[in-house]
Amino acid sequence: MGRKADASAGTPATVALSRAGIAFTAHAYDHDPRAAAFGLEAAEKLGIEPARVFKTLLATVDGGLAVGIVPVADQLDLKALAAALGGKRAEMADPAVAERKTGYVVGGISPIGQKTPLPTVLDESAILCETVFVSGGRRGLDLELAPDDLLAITAGRYAPIARPR
Repeated sequence: MGRKADASAGTPATVALSRAGIAFTAHAYDHDPRAAAFGLEAAEKLGIEPARVFKTLLATVDGGLAVGIVPVADQLDLKALAAALGGKRAEMADPAVAERKTGYVVGGISPIGQKTPLPTVLDESAILCETVFVSGGRRGLDLELAPDDLLAITAGRYAPIARPR
């Protein structure tokens, strides 16, 4: 897997991965603005099983922002995220706050290259994948990389934070 030389894919996420020397592949697709579930749309348009496509969600854990990364077909288990970060209580972050702190728009929030580095937890199901797909920093762009590399670039950790819908 190498870097795909696609000038349209230049986002803070791709820049951060390139600077860190982490191998990734950018996968662009035609985003439908009417799509209700951005991650499921990415899986469908890229022809990938949803278990390998992960969504980036922001939550407040005991008052501080944190990132939870879970498979697109699942939900973020807020109690599990709080526990993984040594907290007691978690709730979904306000979308406007998420956009301001990450520098990305909702539906295109990448866990990589955020304006403000935040505590990050990747669902442990990613361990079973050779590579995973996460948002590349804009709607219609996913990045494929090894889950351990995702944790390295985000200073994240694995934990069981997903639950089925």
